[in-house]
Amino acid sequence: MRVMGVGGGARENALAWKIGLSDHKPEIFWIAENRNPGLHKICKDNQGELRIGRTTDPKTIVRSARGWGIDLVIVGPEEPCFQGIPDALEKEGIHCIGASQELSVIERSKADLRRLQWENNLAGKLLFRTFKNAREASDYIRKNIDTQRWLQNIVIKPARQSGGKGVKLIEDRQAYLHDEKARFKEAYFDSLQARMAAYSDIEDKILVEEKAWGPEYSLQCFTDGKTVLGTPLVQDNKSAHELDSGPETGGMGSISGPDMTLPFITREEYDKSLKIIEGIVEAIQRKTGNSYRGMVGGQMMLTENEGPTVIEMYSRLGDPEALNMLAMLRTDIIDVFQAIVERRLSKLKLEFTNEDAVVVKVVAPNGYPEKRDSAKGHPVQVFETNIKRNGCYLFWGSADLQEDSQVMTAGSRLLALMAMDHTLPPASARIEKTMSSVQLTDGWGLYHRSDIGSEQLLAKRQDAAERVRRLYKYREERGTLGSRIGWVPKLGTVDPSQLLSQEVRGPGKA
Repeated sequence: MRVMGVGGGARENALAWKIGLSDHKPEIFWIAENRNPGLHKICKDNQGELRIGRTTDPKTIVRSARGWGIDLVIVGPEEPCFQGIPDALEKEGIHCIGASQELSVIERSKADLRRLQWENNLAGKLLFRTFKNAREASDYIRKNIDTQRWLQNIVIKPARQSGGKGVKLIEDRQAYLHDEKARFKEAYFDSLQARMAAYSDIEDKILVEEKAWGPEYSLQCFTDGKTVLGTPLVQDNKSAHELDSGPETGGMGSISGPDMTLPFITREEYDKSLKIIEGIVEAIQRKTGNSYRGMVGGQMMLTENEGPTVIEMYSRLGDPEALNMLAMLRTDIIDVFQAIVERRLSKLKLEFTNEDAVVVKVVAPNGYPEKRDSAKGHPVQVFETNIKRNGCYLFWGSADLQEDSQVMTAGSRLLALMAMDHTLPPASARIEKTMSSVQLTDGWGLYHRSDIGSEQLLAKRQDAAERVRRLYKYREERGTLGSRIGWVPKLGTVDPSQLLSQEVRGPGKA
């Protein structure tokens, strides 16, 4: 059997690693835009090849799959799905694990996802408005902020998936700061409009939605279009620095286990989250007429208004969340992929370890995420023997293997270190002992988050979950879960979702 993967990050390195452990002994081929050292070694060790090419170009992908005689393709990142790579492969009769272009809209367009939720009255939704340009967004908020009080406490996002960049939280409740906040909004809307100008595949450019508060977590799933199978919950840590400070990144590390939930999320909340994802998969399949075969997931948050709530959807595995899930997966991954292709996922026994917790910590060069050019081109030295001696795993990310065997940084998250133990804190400590094994030989700095998986951060998550849980359970007991009660001048106490019902259940646009 010949398997081909698409993408060049730590997620793809982990996928190739897991595929290489399969009892089916597949030959492994890969296409990436960087010569990932981990992928290069795995392909070489499994009678395959790593080829450099555009991962979003259907012709390049199809030509390589044909030339290599590939039986199955696995798409790692989201952008190839957005550009129709799975569609092009299936059209040529090559099986692909990846969401089609139409189905991946649940990730590509955050606005379309919100509309889908409201149109189908799905749980876990947020109030929102979409705008085609910065001026419309700014004018709408200025005119309606007094009658729609949720606009005082908002999240401003690019309406398209843009690699986790561009999200801003703005509270406008302090009267003495109102003018300053208004000026900040104006400037930010303009910068967001400029960023979104690069994308021509969506009509909406700016998404404004109510700010939700609570602990976040990810639920990744496999689906064949008929069945959605959940995997262990993972929490990714997006902020660059300790205790959730600093700019947002693609993810600085993640935790999972030792069972299907997290220490601060209950089994009931897991089941509700899975039901929400099942509803979204069913709704998008019904809307498009296409069958979803691949990976799907929700970046969730426990909120006081809804309980489990969708922040964003994934049409692929997360990075670094995939590393946690794959480490815990006991079922042969090729068997999982074949069950998806043959639409018999309901008959597959999907098993995960319930003995080990998993911690992943990402190492990034200074400059990431805000000055990526300065984070490029630095020589890397890794002492892999020491990493293995400490019981850790190495997965390469944004790294380029040169012809002389020197590895250079490529400007984003360099690599991820992973450890397993019976609980999270000792796994975290094991990685900390290993960090000195990763260096840049030109003296440029590296950083990571030492607090991921620590007792201190777990206590913070537990406290947040308990506070939110008390609030949403109180609402649930009184039948007000999902409603937002506020005071509107001349109208009195109302539910803001009723004021917006025509907007969000109709086109949901300004």
